Amino acid sequence: MSIFGKNFKKHANVYSGRIYNSDRKWIIPFFVSLLVWITLISAAIFGFYSSSSSSSSYNHDSSHFDIVSFAKSDDSSGFFVDMNIEKPSEFPKEKAPRLAYLISGTKGDSKRMMRTLQAVYHPRNQYILHMDLEAPPRERLELTMAVKNDPTFSEVENVRVMAQSNLVTYKGPTMIATTLQAIAILLKESLNWDWFINLSASDYPLVTQDDLLHVFSNLSRTLNFIEHTKLTGWKLNQRAKPIIVDPGLYLSKKSDLAITSQRRSLPTSFKLFTGSAWVMLTRSFVEYCIWGYDNFPRTILMYYTNFVSSPEGYFHTVICNTEEFTKTAISHDLHYIAWDTPPKQHPRYLTIKDFEKMVNSSAPFARKFQKDDVVLDKIDQELLGRTHRFGRGAWCVGASDRGSDPCAVRGDDSVFSPGKGAVRLNELFAELLSDDFGSKTCPS
Repeated sequence: MSIFGKNFKKHANVYSGRIYNSDRKWIIPFFVSLLVWITLISAAIFGFYSSSSSSSSYNHDSSHFDIVSFAKSDDSSGFFVDMNIEKPSEFPKEKAPRLAYLISGTKGDSKRMMRTLQAVYHPRNQYILHMDLEAPPRERLELTMAVKNDPTFSEVENVRVMAQSNLVTYKGPTMIATTLQAIAILLKESLNWDWFINLSASDYPLVTQDDLLHVFSNLSRTLNFIEHTKLTGWKLNQRAKPIIVDPGLYLSKKSDLAITSQRRSLPTSFKLFTGSAWVMLTRSFVEYCIWGYDNFPRTILMYYTNFVSSPEGYFHTVICNTEEFTKTAISHDLHYIAWDTPPKQHPRYLTIKDFEKMVNSSAPFARKFQKDDVVLDKIDQELLGRTHRFGRGAWCVGASDRGSDPCAVRGDDSVFSPGKGAVRLNELFAELLSDDFGSKTCPS
């Protein structure tokens, strides 16, 4: 009941039978309550519109316009424009896109996380690192100090290490909880990013950030890249019906999921979807997941708290059951992954033998890699042009003679120098956004 309602009822009871007589002691409390009620409602309304206007990507009118206009296109030309790879591209600073990365790891991953971070680094982007509670405090401190002591990170201030280390059970909801926490921090700390990308320490890029940012400069910022399909068959029985408890929610040491003997019926008010846990999501969609203004994302989160492999279903189920976003979901995780055979349930480690397949996939990322595998050196040399800390980029304007680090001197971060990686990405998106685009959005 509202403040106004409570106070009115209170005074009606106290002064019952005397409201219309000369005793008007109720008037002052009544108007005080009314004033408080009006103040709270006004603050909520103006606060909502203020936060909405702070991020243009959250503007529902413009988002709806983009979705409708692009969905009516007969080909992919509505989603991106042709680009000239032969010369650097330059955009007004407010027009060039920005990405927000979460890089996660566990015990023994601190150096791998730093290598992945440096390989995907660009001054325009935002980065947050999470090393879970299984890693010893010394290793988490080592990662924090490595970030703090990097001169570029200190100057640009766009890399953060999550102070709170969570215990993550990768088949349980603790991974989703950590991802949502990282997104909330990124939303709080920076207003200027367009897409969220989650990577692990065993991921690695196959293109430079200049390639990626240049291509995404020509894409609609309403597109979400999330591999998805309806949950059916054996997965429906083995993932949706069992009731599990993730010990990571209440224990300080990692252990397997606890599966109860009880089973539950399938939901009827929403459909279940599944897919890759690795995603590239728009700011407007992850804001919706955090704020949940119609409570649906929180309802789905509560449902997936007792769900096997919830990281492979939470975002997928939210996006494919929300009309505003269903037509924005492109069923691709932007990764090259080689699966074991049989039973094609776990990705195998990539080696030098997979290099050509990785390149030919045109995917911007690949996984999983073993620590310091020689294939990573080959990717650095042939795909990223990485000679020092970071990959090749137009923002690196320092001298490179005598072994100097060209990225020690920063130039304009809205100028991109695309290479062959941008050509491959352009081919990938031409395929993903072709005439059969409708088949790659959420099925009805």
